[in-house]
Amino acid sequence: MIFLVAAFLLLGVLVGPPAQLPPEVTLSAAAVIAAWLLVFTVRERTRRNRPRS
Repeated sequence: MIFLVAAFLLLGVLVGPPAQLPPEVTLSAAAVIAAWLLVFTVRERTRRNRPRS
């Protein structure tokens, strides 16, 4: 039960603010976050696959 309350609280905190913003702002922020995650993923994969010297 506590897990459900925490999940709903977290969902409300994460989804609440974007519901109040215009769609253009929400989509542009989502694009920035997605680009940052893509850059982070590429950097981590290349760092992990690099042979050690």
